[in-house]
Amino acid sequence: MVNQSSPVVFFLLGFSEHPQLEKVLFFVVLCSYLLTLLGNTLILLLSTLDPRLHSPMYFFLSNLSFLDLCFTTTCVPQMLFNLWGPAKTISFLGCSVQLFIFMSLGTTECILLTVMAFDRYVAVCQPLHYATIIHPRLCRQLAGIAWAIGLVQSIVQTPPTLKLPFCSHRQIDNFLCEVPSLIQLSCGDTTYNEIQMAVASIFIVVVPLSLILVSYGAIARAVLKISSAKGRRKAFGTCSSHLIVVTLFYSSVIAVYLQPKNPYARERGKFFGLFYAVGTPTLNPLVYTLRNKEVKRAFWKLLRKDEDSEES
Repeated sequence: MVNQSSPVVFFLLGFSEHPQLEKVLFFVVLCSYLLTLLGNTLILLLSTLDPRLHSPMYFFLSNLSFLDLCFTTTCVPQMLFNLWGPAKTISFLGCSVQLFIFMSLGTTECILLTVMAFDRYVAVCQPLHYATIIHPRLCRQLAGIAWAIGLVQSIVQTPPTLKLPFCSHRQIDNFLCEVPSLIQLSCGDTTYNEIQMAVASIFIVVVPLSLILVSYGAIARAVLKISSAKGRRKAFGTCSSHLIVVTLFYSSVIAVYLQPKNPYARERGKFFGLFYAVGTPTLNPLVYTLRNKEVKRAFWKLLRKDEDSEES
């Protein structure tokens, strides 16, 4: 049966078929969310307070950290509520807001990671011209473009998705409201929406990822031309954190949005979607802090400053 009017609530099934798993996931998601808040807030704080981190790389990293804070806050509180209690509902308005913000921020992250790859390309392949090419005004423009593309993409794709004729059971086979799950819930013709999602996937996932791979191909060639092993390690070290973050993010995105249509892939996609929504925002600050000497130096400097202020 088809519900022609907008439904009052949706039911987020998530992992409701595995109640014991839900309890375990509740504590895993809660711990991950707290680590996300702590890690990304710390990066924002260090990037603001330490003058040595006032560079293009950390400007983009601050944007990524702020994005991850918003990204997880959009979905994790609702997810925790559904994992802990018997009620698995979300209002139509809540679903609409979650869909809009989640899609906008997800698109922005795809573009922002591409911008960060371009920054690393210039740093390694054009080091003498880095300061003149990646100047503060260009950084602000590139970051603004990334956020604008995310907003436009969400404005374009959210309304057609919410206007679909949803089946009367209103059960979303996922733990949050996103386009593939809502298309699956529809009992009407979804050809237009599927084409729209496929085209969006090409321009937002495939094209940015291709540009990142091209950038790292050029970086690899430049690194291999460096004669000293120490120079190669230093050049690779400037890119390794970003490369890890790109791998974590795009592997989960591809698993969620470019998976085949079958029950096994759909169930597997839930776990990848959970990692995409919760895992990557948690790991991003860990990757950048544990592998980055400048961030660690700024962190210990901040701690020593706090100790000195307490002693005085």
